[in-house]
Amino acid sequence: MTKMADNASSVDIVEGCRLPVLRKNQEHEDEWPLAEILSVKEVSSRKLYYVHYIDFNKRLDEWVTGDRLDMKKLQFPKKEAKTPTKNGLPGSRPGSPERDVRKSLELNAQTASAPSRGKTLPTPLSAHNELHATPEINNHDIKKEEPDPVVQITPRSDLTNNVSKCLSGVCTGLVKPHFNNNFPKSFKNGTARRLIPPQPGRKRKANCGGADEDSQDSSDGVPTAPRMTGSLVSDRSHDDIVTRMKNIECIELGRHRLKPWYFSPYPQELTTLPILYLCEFCLKYLKSLKCLQRHLTKCHLRHPPGNEIYRKGTISFFEIDGRKNKNYSQNLCLLAKCFLDHKTLYYDTDPFLFYVMTEYDSKGFHIVGYYSKEKESTEDYNVACILTLPPYQRRGYGKLLIEFSYELSKVEGKTGTPEKPLSDLGLLSYRSYWSQTILEILMELKPDNGERPQITINEISEITSVKKEDVISTLQYLNLINYYKGQYILTLSEDIVDGHERAMQKRHLRIDSKCLHFTPKDWSKRGKW
Repeated sequence: MTKMADNASSVDIVEGCRLPVLRKNQEHEDEWPLAEILSVKEVSSRKLYYVHYIDFNKRLDEWVTGDRLDMKKLQFPKKEAKTPTKNGLPGSRPGSPERDVRKSLELNAQTASAPSRGKTLPTPLSAHNELHATPEINNHDIKKEEPDPVVQITPRSDLTNNVSKCLSGVCTGLVKPHFNNNFPKSFKNGTARRLIPPQPGRKRKANCGGADEDSQDSSDGVPTAPRMTGSLVSDRSHDDIVTRMKNIECIELGRHRLKPWYFSPYPQELTTLPILYLCEFCLKYLKSLKCLQRHLTKCHLRHPPGNEIYRKGTISFFEIDGRKNKNYSQNLCLLAKCFLDHKTLYYDTDPFLFYVMTEYDSKGFHIVGYYSKEKESTEDYNVACILTLPPYQRRGYGKLLIEFSYELSKVEGKTGTPEKPLSDLGLLSYRSYWSQTILEILMELKPDNGERPQITINEISEITSVKKEDVISTLQYLNLINYYKGQYILTLSEDIVDGHERAMQKRHLRIDSKCLHFTPKDWSKRGKW
């Protein structure tokens, strides 16, 4: 049972307590959401409480004073029950049939493998790994490859009066209208611009991150495990009270002062400073303004290290090798971690490339945002982490970063997808980009010799370099897919068309492929590293 505080004045609030806390919402109105106390400290004989608002994003966590707490509804943390004992031995748990069976299987496997001298029988754990080693084995049935569904424009009167354009897909062999789970096998493999038959001896790693960007779940309803590779990967197993709290109060970067959203592992002695100073060109962190001024007299960088591979107007992109520019790459990751919560920082930047977007003025090239990607990705990822710094958000720079990543994929002759899981803001940006890119293609289709124009999912993927799974999930997200007379019909309503046209009018920043000077490298050759 949860205890409730009767006498607020005589109760000490401890870590783990929950109670309503006063805050302002987006309309600047008072609200009292339930919050958890993560830490308590005393400053100038005044108690401050670090609170996390339940069901709110962690970037809203903050230090509050006692007058913002509703003590009448205080809930104390539940006491953890002591572990029951077995046979009177402390620390042992009562046996369960499942655990006993597993233990007996392991013992049998060990005893059976002892006399064989080199041959081992699979234990339950290894058998589980073998079952889930590849996506093909994990499926119930191995589906035969089917022809790429053809998408064609149909007359408006054939379906409904509210449809401005209709696209019908001829999907042979599809019975259920669940588009993603029953798609032909040819839709789910490969990164090449055209379908390539499987070659003997070439194997791919199992994709542990899940294929559907929007659902973030596997097809059988069980959430997939986080992928354990990448520059910043999700791993909540080591979450503790320290990493759940923001540790940097404020960052001064050039002419901007940024309030971090999340924890970042800067040196402990810097976390007590009111302001952390960063050189905006080399991203070195310093403890005072005087140290920064002294550093600027020695730092001759006026742009990120690396090669400038794109410039149009005041926008430039620099390609930075994580091995050749390790200090800059690590400092960039530390800064990015202040605004990315769903990832864990790794200091090994050697296997990654960083693409930094800058804005130029008379003082130099100022960082706007960046994305990173693996030099060699077995999962077809063209983005590992992506971030637009808060002063430049909601100005179209996020979509520009995404568009640039796909432009590089086009030059490389591949289709790509971002590494999962995406943050909430990242998912919104990608959904918006995919929607606008796909709708732009569909709306440009014109009748050919009086016949309805046709286009396949493969062709959409080839034109945009967006992976086929992302194309399909975007069509589902836009609710364009309908099942009509045995066919899948993609309907573009007038509302969707009008909304797309309005969105494209606001999108002024675009990547010009003529301004890109980029030669892809074959990173499989170790000499390139």
